[in-house]
Amino acid sequence: MKEQASKYEKSPFYANPKGQIPLILEKFTLKDKVALVTGSSRGLGAAIAIALAEAGAKVALHGSAHAPAATQKRVAKTGHESIALAGDVGDAQVCARLVEETVQHFGTIDILVNNAGIIRRAPAAVHSEEDWKAVIDVDLSSVFRLTQHAGRHMLAKGSGKIINIASLLTFQGGINVPSYAAAKGGVGQLTKAFANEWASKGVNVNAIAPGYFATDNTEALQNNPERARQILERIPAGRWGDPEDLAGAAVFLASAASNYIHGHVLVVDGGWLNR
Repeated sequence: MKEQASKYEKSPFYANPKGQIPLILEKFTLKDKVALVTGSSRGLGAAIAIALAEAGAKVALHGSAHAPAATQKRVAKTGHESIALAGDVGDAQVCARLVEETVQHFGTIDILVNNAGIIRRAPAAVHSEEDWKAVIDVDLSSVFRLTQHAGRHMLAKGSGKIINIASLLTFQGGINVPSYAAAKGGVGQLTKAFANEWASKGVNVNAIAPGYFATDNTEALQNNPERARQILERIPAGRWGDPEDLAGAAVFLASAASNYIHGHVLVVDGGWLNR
């Protein structure tokens, strides 16, 4: 046992001189990286943006109707710089502008988190054309456009991390949300398609599929006692997710620790898909 301990103690991964971060943890740092997180005024996006800042990143925050001042105040407490942007990502010109404003302010973009999203609930037989278009534009087309714009900068320098926010409905059909299911299914396929082309060029494209989280998007489900009970009964973890439960997954996929992961959809669902 003494010989084995000595072997590990000599490993650079074991060594931890006073005042230094262990080498493996250095792979998770985002020091001096620049991230753009869409839909970061609240909920999952805010939690992800704050986590990236805590890991060392400078962050461009985004809100649909208003710049996310509240999230910016929380990021400021981490000691890292941020800017607050606004615009409807369902608009192609806004997608281009968000990336360009991020690059103009910080000089580069290293991380893109495509989190902005909306949901429209109605039975498939009466789901309106207006709702279909709105959800597809925001939840799917914006992912394509923002990834294209940010990806061009990343490809030019040979490095970058793109994280798309998928859903359990990337794998399942859902009920009364045909446009959302279609959009999130598409997000999974876009993740793989971009990864296939960009993995060899130093750009990682992956996704996170959150389970049932207590956010504005799931408010209708939370307020339906029967549906809320059915959902909770299926989650092995025994609770709905908190936005902060995505923090570790986001930092991992944004960091060098995930350099050999491409086109993966990481499920963070409390075990829902196991059932």
